Amino acid sequence: MLIGYVSDERDLALADVLLEFEIGSSSIVVRSTPRGAIYADLSPGDYNVTLVKDGYGSKSVVVPIANDRPYRFRLLSDGLLGYVWPKWVRAGETAEFRVHSVEPYRLSLWRYGLNKELVKLLGWFDEHSPRAVMQVTPDGDYSQTGVMWNRVGYGSAHHGQQLTAPDRSGLYYFHAETPSGRTFAFPWVVAPARPSAPIAVIASTNTWNAYNNFGGRSNYSNADRLPDRPIVNARQDLRRYRGGAFEEWSPADNAYSPLSFDRPEPGNSLSLHAEITHPIQGRDGCHQAPAEWRLLGWLEREGFAYNLYSDYQLHSGLLSMSAYKALILGPHPEYWSATMFRRVNEWVAQQGGRLLYLGGNGLNCEVEYLDDAAMRCRTHLVSPTGLLGMTDPADPMRYLESRFHRSTAESEAGLIGLATTETGIMTAAPFTVVAADHWVFEGTDLQNGDSFGSASLHERCHGGASGHETDKRSRSSPPNTVLLAKGQNPDEGGAEMIAYTTESGGAVFSVGSITYGASLLVDEQISRITENVVRRFTQSEMGERNTRLVINLR
Repeated sequence: MLIGYVSDERDLALADVLLEFEIGSSSIVVRSTPRGAIYADLSPGDYNVTLVKDGYGSKSVVVPIANDRPYRFRLLSDGLLGYVWPKWVRAGETAEFRVHSVEPYRLSLWRYGLNKELVKLLGWFDEHSPRAVMQVTPDGDYSQTGVMWNRVGYGSAHHGQQLTAPDRSGLYYFHAETPSGRTFAFPWVVAPARPSAPIAVIASTNTWNAYNNFGGRSNYSNADRLPDRPIVNARQDLRRYRGGAFEEWSPADNAYSPLSFDRPEPGNSLSLHAEITHPIQGRDGCHQAPAEWRLLGWLEREGFAYNLYSDYQLHSGLLSMSAYKALILGPHPEYWSATMFRRVNEWVAQQGGRLLYLGGNGLNCEVEYLDDAAMRCRTHLVSPTGLLGMTDPADPMRYLESRFHRSTAESEAGLIGLATTETGIMTAAPFTVVAADHWVFEGTDLQNGDSFGSASLHERCHGGASGHETDKRSRSSPPNTVLLAKGQNPDEGGAEMIAYTTESGGAVFSVGSITYGASLLVDEQISRITENVVRRFTQSEMGERNTRLVINLR
């Protein structure tokens, strides 16, 4: 009979895994099929199952065998991976590094700003027994529950893996490396113990998690749940490819299983030799932590002090908006909770807050937090032709501008002034000036019709500061929104750079482009425009200058 399936951390089927089922004094040995299926004639009962395959970590697990749903065994491939838990803390709080390695590894902590600064060498890690720093993953769908590393065989007070967060807020990376040359780097967001700068920057940790497919699921692959059996060929087996990407987001019950933060993030790893002015490598790196590092480094280069926070720290209220003059969102803050939106929207509209949205396809999908360890992406129901621009099935007269608009009844354009459209997607181009007399262009010598923003570190969509995914004004944009510049992408798909103010003295500057941040360090005019905005938004005198700001924006 079919006992179950065995797959790796990507949920790829594993063939020829040797499995021994033991109960009492009896045992039976079988091998998995090319589909990863396990067949054996077993009586119901609790079996001790041992799994062995070259290139993967062996393990034993007690499994209740019954004639019901096939069991999903999981093995972890040999290699080097790691993450820190929690992934975001305040200065002075402790966290635990969790590393998987099949050989000794060296671990160090670095701060990633304008320069990479070695904080401390944490040491070499190994044990007396073979492969003793190898981790074991749970069985089943641990994209929902987390991998829960450091729980099997760990706990000695003399070999703790706890670390106290540095006093200085910022983006930190752990560097892991082995004698054979394997390397892996994983990020850590350290918020201040208390506000200590005029600017708060939000690391898009929800987006990092939504794109993380460790365990076989992300919000882009098996978004609703893990399939009943593992995959052999992704293009043949996964709904994303069989029916098109948008079918991935249209399950019959419109329900999505949680995505745990308690997982390694391979998409956020980078070369230990990467420098801030190097091109951003990798598909995920171009819009996740490696790209956000470029924004933080630019702030430091221009002399702007900032505090860094995670999405959850904004959601939970740990980030006190009233303590800051300006809030900056980075390259791709796509996934936000309704609470995050409400906090920032009220701060801008009612308390005079200043927001810089320096990304694209932002605030496009609502997430709900189950706790600080897992989130669930909300409704994704889409139009037959794509992700954006749909009518409300319950009210055909109501137009929905995004997934966020559908689930919260508020369009993100009401806050950031823009909403994503499909035109221009996966292209990149410079901007064209539309309102050269506006103060954001001071010191650039740009005139209407001039191009700017051609230099970029973005390798996935290389070609300019308007690209990858782009946002434009919509019917929900504030009525006093001013168009400053537009990207030259084909099919009128260029990002729209805009600004607007609120009656309370608040102000918003938005660029509508994922690639924008990758131009900050290498394009002089992009840098000067952004510097003009940051300086204006962080002025000490809020009253009279706010009035002038309103006048200048019109």
